[in-house]
Amino acid sequence: MDDLWRLSATELAGNIKSKKISAKEAAEAGLARLEAVNPKINAVVDHRPEDVLAQAASIDAAIARGDELGPLAGVPVTIKIGVDQQGFATTDGMRLKRDNIARADNPVVSNLRKAGAVLLGRTNCPAVSYRWFTTNLIHGDTRNPRDPGITPGGSSGGAGAAVAAGIGHIAHGTDIAGSIRYPAYACGVHGLRPSLGRVPSFNPGWLERPIGGQLAAVSGPLARTINDLRISLAAMSAPDARDPWYAPVPLEGPPRPKRVAMCLNPDGLNPVPEVVAAVVDAAKRLQHAGWVVEEVDDTPAMREPADILTKLWLGDGYEVQLEMAEREGDPGALACLRGIGARVHPFDLSRALARRDALTREWFAFLDKYPVLLMPASGQLPFPDQLDLKDEVSFAQVWHAQLPQVAIPLMGLPGLVVSTGLVGRIPVGVQLVAGRFREDLCLAAGEAIEAGGTPSAAIDPANYE
Repeated sequence: MDDLWRLSATELAGNIKSKKISAKEAAEAGLARLEAVNPKINAVVDHRPEDVLAQAASIDAAIARGDELGPLAGVPVTIKIGVDQQGFATTDGMRLKRDNIARADNPVVSNLRKAGAVLLGRTNCPAVSYRWFTTNLIHGDTRNPRDPGITPGGSSGGAGAAVAAGIGHIAHGTDIAGSIRYPAYACGVHGLRPSLGRVPSFNPGWLERPIGGQLAAVSGPLARTINDLRISLAAMSAPDARDPWYAPVPLEGPPRPKRVAMCLNPDGLNPVPEVVAAVVDAAKRLQHAGWVVEEVDDTPAMREPADILTKLWLGDGYEVQLEMAEREGDPGALACLRGIGARVHPFDLSRALARRDALTREWFAFLDKYPVLLMPASGQLPFPDQLDLKDEVSFAQVWHAQLPQVAIPLMGLPGLVVSTGLVGRIPVGVQLVAGRFREDLCLAAGEAIEAGGTPSAAIDPANYE
């Protein structure tokens, strides 16, 4: 039973429900895996074994009583340190918030508990979740388990590294500009950014979110299989009255043609050849599975949505954010804010929201014609770790490469990163986008891509040092 951590969440939950194994055994295997590999990668920065075992015991007791169990019964899941989990510090990677102990769960945490998940530990993120790299002054650096020389991604870098290394079967992450999708890409797993309003969100211990966070920040899952994303999305998206943006939309929408638009160079991204090859390969896998793939020269605008999203995310209250970063003294957060200062001023909220309306309309029309869009997840292979701190040219290079990730959230659209393989030992993947609340289309296409390649599997970081 020592290798239970290798199973998919779907397999594990099925075995627990059928009493082939106990939730306690699954929890013990998860804790053992955490203790074995986390010191090498620092993905989980807070965990309490006695609490994990107590959660598992309650699942086993429910099974013994014959209670109805949720889809994640007994499955070890990690939670990002940027959301409230009762009794734990919601640091968001900051020393300034080391004593910010949550008194109640964020809705996504509540929903995971209701679904039967066992919360295994808290995963690392960069200070204030600003970067596509994961290091901070309170918890330290997270390393990519596939190659310590490349970023594990960010801001949910701990989540990506954990699930890639077999620490938990599903990882919770948050995404405002790629923070789920990029760690999935960099760590060689799959990551789903749900539509705005799909997964309820609210941090009881925080101030109310500014408009950028309200319009773009979402919680979602990272996992090693597409079906694990599907069942975790179902768990995370249960209703919660605390989020006024929550929309009770069915997880399965009306049938649409199996038609995909493939764009190799959206809005002048100019991706490297390895990224182009990954997109072309994914298209071939889709065609083999019966999807019609049509290459298009371009998508609706991406640069303008990315610019507006950046203004809404970092320009609204920029001076306050900069002052907080200066008090924290985190080099990465300061480099991010200072590096984008010229991009977010002047900030005109009314114009930004008006343009968002027009741009969203264009994207809705495109996705009405093509149910799914296939394109690069990033313009480059995963970056060398801390590349954005090297110099101004490198900082600009990072932001340009992330165009496909930064643009999509402005329109509230779902985005799925599917890991497609390795270039040497460097992960590569693709991004799928569908209409609002059509995560089911992304997942269906993602499953076809997954089936056409080598499945993602948990790896041992010791093999890569």
